[in-house]
Amino acid sequence: MFQQQLEPLGSLWLSALVALLPLVTIFVTLGALRWKAHWAGLSALAVAVVVAVAAFGMPVHLALLSATEGAVFGLFPIMWIVFTAIWLYQLTVAAGRFEDLRAAFHLISDDPRVQAIIIAFCFGGLLEALAGFGAPVAITGVMLMALGFSPLRAAVVVLLANTAPVAFGAVGTPIITAGNLTGIPYAEIGAVVGHQTPVLAFIVPILLVLLVDGVRGVKQVWPVALVIGVAFAVAQWLAATYLSVELTDIVASLAGLVAGVVMLRFWQPRGGAEAMDALRIERDEDAPATGPTPGAGGGSLATEQRTLAERAQALTTGRLLMAFAPYLLIIVVFSVAKLVTPVASFLSGTDLKIGWPGLDGAVLSVAGKAVSSTTYTFQWLSSPGSLLLLSGVVIAALYRLSPATALREFAATAHKMRFAFLTVATVLALAYVMNLSGQTIVIGTWIAGTGAAFAFLSPILGWLGTAVTGSDTSANALFATLQQTAAQQAGLDPHLMVAANTSGGVVGKMISPQNLTIAATAVGIAGRESELFRRTVLWSLGLLLVLCTLVYLQSTPVLGWMLPTF
Repeated sequence: MFQQQLEPLGSLWLSALVALLPLVTIFVTLGALRWKAHWAGLSALAVAVVVAVAAFGMPVHLALLSATEGAVFGLFPIMWIVFTAIWLYQLTVAAGRFEDLRAAFHLISDDPRVQAIIIAFCFGGLLEALAGFGAPVAITGVMLMALGFSPLRAAVVVLLANTAPVAFGAVGTPIITAGNLTGIPYAEIGAVVGHQTPVLAFIVPILLVLLVDGVRGVKQVWPVALVIGVAFAVAQWLAATYLSVELTDIVASLAGLVAGVVMLRFWQPRGGAEAMDALRIERDEDAPATGPTPGAGGGSLATEQRTLAERAQALTTGRLLMAFAPYLLIIVVFSVAKLVTPVASFLSGTDLKIGWPGLDGAVLSVAGKAVSSTTYTFQWLSSPGSLLLLSGVVIAALYRLSPATALREFAATAHKMRFAFLTVATVLALAYVMNLSGQTIVIGTWIAGTGAAFAFLSPILGWLGTAVTGSDTSANALFATLQQTAAQQAGLDPHLMVAANTSGGVVGKMISPQNLTIAATAVGIAGRESELFRRTVLWSLGLLLVLCTLVYLQSTPVLGWMLPTF
């Protein structure tokens, strides 16, 4: 038996600083030393094991078993979801339908700055609402690349876009998890989150335009970016407060999409052709390093634009439906699986709960209770990845692809993602070692001991938890109860602090090694995760500062009026 301790080195601050070493390792190796993500993950995992054994007193065999459980969890269900999402995309390419999808978005707007908002933010938000766990980044990344974005820029855009919807992702799973752990009704937590993340939703579309085309783009496209951001934010606020946590992102994403389409019927930005030329020049310059990309033609930019416009005009209703069929099917399948109670109950009933051999029951929390994370849940049917697999089988049949072609794409996708599997397995192994040895709770307790200043620092815990695990759900599993306890000790509203943990997590996801690997693999630049990290970390920190300031002001009379009352 091993029991976690808050002060294994005799003082909380010293124990916390030592516990931070694995995180420092992964950030330094990725950001400063520019190592490949799998090497950064392996090195941080080694440091975490050493810290767990040497500083926190965890037996070697329990530390290693913790790593194995985390690695398996990283492969299934996390990478299973991403793998099947990319395989589904590859089926559309093999069937020749992805070019029609590209042309369909061209019908909405041929401006790449608008396309970035519509696809990465609105459509990505819808995928996040239904699937989460990296699937939106994988799918929207390749869609943007097929529209002419360079792989690197496409990855950065979708990582930034995958922020505001994350709190309510996977049909509200992060918030439901926080409610189950704290005993606070999750609808109340969701209502408070709905008074925080809409601030991000309001500004992210503008930031996406800035990322795609700089200040010039903001000057030319801000009206539609503002309309979509406001529509998404207002719908998210209304749905979270008055409707349902589970439906919040579905409602918000559709509201933003409809608002954008209606706006574009009456107003079109100028400068789209120049922005597309700049993006395609960047794409072609990057081609030697990344290889050919979807939508990359050998002709001139003008020829590509003309070909795309001609294809868009030639689209029939039938071709449009076939192009959108995979994504419409995903929406239907996930809506039924998550929102139809009998189906959801049946699927959850197929889950197999397995006490991890040698680990289950051998680790006690600081309070002396057996930790629950040593039970591994094998979601062989209910996992979003399995639902995506079933969707892929249906789409292969609908597109009349032979079983041999579908299997060939399946094998090719697995080979392409081999290093991504390794990276995510090591990152989740790192997270489990830190969690089960007590390193994570020590860091959180240290930050929570700041008294009234904790209101400002509270989102940092969620940011940190999501950056390590790649999941806002996991961040809430780690810190929701701690946030509740710290709030009570500091005389703060527990609803606000637990919600702050969730909201802080959404901006940590874009720098998670897991998510960086998913994005890089999807767009064909595996091994360049360190470059993605450097391009996203300042955005992440900037948005985190916004959230910290907002939460602090909401804990005071200055913005306290914003919060719902219970």
